[in-house]
Amino acid sequence: MVVYRTISANGEEHETLMNLAPELRQPHHLYIGGQWVSPETDARIAITNPATEDVFATVASASVNDIARAVSAAREAFDTGPWPRLSPQERAGWLDRLADGIDARKDDFAAFWSLEMGIVHKLASMMSGGISHSYRSYARIAEQFAFEEERPTVTGAKLGILVREPVGVVGAIVPWNAPAMLTATKVAPALAAGCTVILKASPEAPGHALLLAEIAEDIGLPAGVLNVVTADRGPSEALVSDERVDKISFTGSSAAGRRIASIVGGRMGRFTMELGGKSAALVLDDYGVEEAAKAISRRAIDMTGQVCAALTRIIVSGNRHDAFVEAMAGAFARVTVGNPFDPDTRMGPLATGRQRDIVTGHIDAACASGAKLVSGGRRPAHLERGFYIEPTVFGEVDPASPLAREEIFGPVLSVIPARDEAHAVQLANDTIFGLNNAVFTHDVDKAYRIARQLRSGTVGHNGMRVDYTIAFGGFKQSGVGREGGVEGLMPYLETKTVILQDRPGNAAISRELQS
Repeated sequence: MVVYRTISANGEEHETLMNLAPELRQPHHLYIGGQWVSPETDARIAITNPATEDVFATVASASVNDIARAVSAAREAFDTGPWPRLSPQERAGWLDRLADGIDARKDDFAAFWSLEMGIVHKLASMMSGGISHSYRSYARIAEQFAFEEERPTVTGAKLGILVREPVGVVGAIVPWNAPAMLTATKVAPALAAGCTVILKASPEAPGHALLLAEIAEDIGLPAGVLNVVTADRGPSEALVSDERVDKISFTGSSAAGRRIASIVGGRMGRFTMELGGKSAALVLDDYGVEEAAKAISRRAIDMTGQVCAALTRIIVSGNRHDAFVEAMAGAFARVTVGNPFDPDTRMGPLATGRQRDIVTGHIDAACASGAKLVSGGRRPAHLERGFYIEPTVFGEVDPASPLAREEIFGPVLSVIPARDEAHAVQLANDTIFGLNNAVFTHDVDKAYRIARQLRSGTVGHNGMRVDYTIAFGGFKQSGVGREGGVEGLMPYLETKTVILQDRPGNAAISRELQS
């Protein structure tokens, strides 16, 4: 039973919401080799509620040696265990069981999400209902995917077989902003492929990972297939540098991604990365400014703007700039900021004090340089505690300024005037990032034509649209590889060519090839 303080939108502080923090089974242990094991030391990671700045739980802090133990367990499970040798259909069955367990505890996932990073609980509850979808989706993909294909050969042999085998041991490193959902985009395809996994949770948001470990234990997932460690950033590098780890899957900042790539690439390991973004929304002249402002503002406050794909650069015609800025400021003025568990709240706090300082630092630097602050930019007056910031809009932003070029990771929008559509496309592409963009127009043909000119992994029409059932990832410094759908399975597979003098007699192989 947990009691903690919350602050309502009118500034009144009170104790509320008993039982919101789910009770973890083994918070001070690590899940390695199918068992809860004691870490090497008694060090703990404190989890802070960003709405109150109070520590509400502690978890184990893995050492370098603990990371090595988890790698050993995953290595043994891959090299000698049953998992890579199960049929895809058998692995699909396990993924369905994981999904069932996640569905049964979706309320716990939602509670941790709000408590750890401040997402509005109403939104967390809605989105947590979809966490299991990735596991079920990859179960269906595993059942249908051609892991073996017959191919013609010019070698004089009778049969060429293209075989797709699991890459091996996978280190999955997830961020704090949407931990359970981003874990699913890594763990689900890795397991579907036949890999074993070490899941390294963010120290700011480890609750989801321990919940997943509990579910794995409950369903009897084979030992070592999924290992869960909670660790600070220092020991985490041991996971990246361990040569027994065949692949790293990472979501986080571009700076951290470059560091990981240099380590993994140095030993010719595999990696996929979903990194930062500075995504643009091109609002064309045929699309109403009020309509566009409503759509953009609604998604800009999701997770307090701590979304890599968020549309933070708004590009409009110069003659419509002022009208759009006014509409956006009006939309943000109607946003209620406060306690994530208050049903009237539309935007909660930033996830950490460090992130609050980063966001306010960007705002202060922009104002000091003469940028035009239109609305927001401060702590809400009625909130004395918590890592809160008002949703913020800058107008007439210089496209060469840090405000327009650096990922802020908060509810801060830059409105940039363009001369015409060609200039708008040029401005959108003038960035080191290439994760997501959007085109607002009622002309679908024009939307598609412009989408093909934009250098980003996703382009949405009339809104921010991210679809992990197709593929998600970035161009340029926004990442390497894709997550979601069949494209998200492929990075967890190695391709092998087998050339045989005759057709094999093994019935199972023959059926696979025939199918």
